[in-house]
Amino acid sequence: MGHLLGVNSPSQGRIMTMAVPAKPFSGRPWGRAALWLAGLGIFFYTSYGLANYLADKRAFVPSIVFGWERGMPFLPWTIIPYWSVNLFYAASLFVCTDRTELDTLGRRLLTAQVIAVTCFLVFPLRFSFAKPEIGGGLPGFMFDALLSFDKPYNQAPSLHIALLVILWVHYARHLPASARWLLHPWFTLIGLSVLTTYQHHFFDIPTGALLGLFCLWLWPDESRVRGRSRAIGIADCRDGRSWNLGAWGNGRADGTSAHPGTRRKLAAYYIFGAVALALIGILIGGWALWLCYPAVSLALVATNYLWRGAAGFQKRPDGTMSLAARLLFAPYQLGAFLNSRWWTRREPSAGEILPGLHLGRVPSRFDRPSRDYAAIVDLAAELPAWRHAPTKAVPMLDLVAPPALSLAEAAKAIEAARARGTVLVCCALGYSRSAAVVATWLIAGGQAGSVEEAVAMLRAVRPRIVLGSDALAAIAAAGRMVGTDG
Repeated sequence: MGHLLGVNSPSQGRIMTMAVPAKPFSGRPWGRAALWLAGLGIFFYTSYGLANYLADKRAFVPSIVFGWERGMPFLPWTIIPYWSVNLFYAASLFVCTDRTELDTLGRRLLTAQVIAVTCFLVFPLRFSFAKPEIGGGLPGFMFDALLSFDKPYNQAPSLHIALLVILWVHYARHLPASARWLLHPWFTLIGLSVLTTYQHHFFDIPTGALLGLFCLWLWPDESRVRGRSRAIGIADCRDGRSWNLGAWGNGRADGTSAHPGTRRKLAAYYIFGAVALALIGILIGGWALWLCYPAVSLALVATNYLWRGAAGFQKRPDGTMSLAARLLFAPYQLGAFLNSRWWTRREPSAGEILPGLHLGRVPSRFDRPSRDYAAIVDLAAELPAWRHAPTKAVPMLDLVAPPALSLAEAAKAIEAARARGTVLVCCALGYSRSAAVVATWLIAGGQAGSVEEAVAMLRAVRPRIVLGSDALAAIAAAGRMVGTDG
């Protein structure tokens, strides 16, 4: 059947391809959206009301409130933007253009509700300020409607804010740039209204935002997730040759199935750091509660090492990251960037291995000018690419021997990038992942006859490279994967 699918056998030394017919457009999934809305609505009112009821039965429900919040004005009219999130919520499901997008949004909304209600049940909090007299009119009517089913509980994380974050990203994706100048101010007003309607204390807002971002990260936009094929080829190499990969593999391309012991050990370190920061923040209280932010960041890094692999950092092929990943991993990324600068402070940011091929750390605006590089091959999964030059990212986990398949893909990327001009191959420090990729390229292209020779060429320029036995074995396997046709 190979000839019917356009598949050549690996023994022929050619790349395997498959033509998949385009899926016909079937219109918006109105009925499915209605089912999602009904299910989410029933679950919300049932679970939210139950959490309120059980909290009201407790003898004591604490509050987390800062002293400065007592100066927060009560603005009755802001109940209008506060309530408007319900309309945006209901309409959002019908904005979706296909079932994939709809199901992703539905999972995000459901996950936010499940996690928030679980927190309300396990750690209930209470809003501690008394609402002033509201009066009549539309604001009075809307407050009466709200208080008919709401109580001063269900505080942190703010489900209102979590849903706002999810919906904000959803609508921004669908609206043209010319209309977003209306969206952003109104959604900002919705966020502020949880304070000015005396529905939430400040602590609930960042925790709610973290929950919303977590849901975006947990259920990424499938239309922007680009997997990597096991059959990889190049036709635009510098010397006109074609580099091919057959049906080779060494675990998953993101490394989640390679070296589980090392990954579990690293995950344990990150979990320890997350728990320590969270405990310090909770025990000290006050502004120390902000330590919960880096704690969440480290916990998600641990999740990547245990489960999601390099894909968990959501770094796209062009080196950019999703909004959720940038914000959730920001504390960790700051630490990783500062660490990379500390370890490489006494040496050049990059070194030239061969004419036009440089090996080094992820560049910043203070490193080699961007005009000196025609292209960048970036291996650091945990750091976003600095937009110095066109970037091809092949994300790999730090401190874990890279999978041979990823090394072969990155070597292919180097060969393609060299057609543009001078290339920088980089990772966080320029000592391990990037060194392994360049070594693979040297072997595959015939510039080095063995792994040992390739490593010696690298050490002559970058003496502090670190390549363990697992990495050397992966380089050897990747070098065999990449074949050349004259």
